[in-house]
Amino acid sequence: MAEDEALEKIKERMMKEMLSAPQASHWSQGGVVELDVSNFDEALNSTDKPVLVDFWAEWCAPCRLMKPVMEALAREYSGKAHLAKVNVDQNQMLARRYGVMSIPNFVVFSGGKPVGRLIGAVGKPSLEAAIKKFLLEGGD
Repeated sequence: MAEDEALEKIKERMMKEMLSAPQASHWSQGGVVELDVSNFDEALNSTDKPVLVDFWAEWCAPCRLMKPVMEALAREYSGKAHLAKVNVDQNQMLARRYGVMSIPNFVVFSGGKPVGRLIGAVGKPSLEAAIKKFLLEGGD
């Protein structure tokens, strides 16, 4: 009986610790984060760093070409900027909200607001220039 009570107290303590722990960040270091309608606004508003969001779809060949570029930039700008992607087929409301009419469509956010846009398979130099511009203007 005493063992059961002790075990219950341990469970209660652990549950309290888990519930009071700070929430994990949306942003992973050195990776491209998948955002959707449920976490998009909170993620963008949780950082003071610029965020480059790739609006894409599985069926889009140019989008697939840009995937390794986004991954490389995420590693290179880890800790300085965040990179994310939004699947437009699964998150049509977000695509409409930000006027995404063609993909790939890269939107730079600063302070949670869109501040720049690039459309098409623009390549690494163009995306890097957009990130650098907003790093200098207000990110870190």
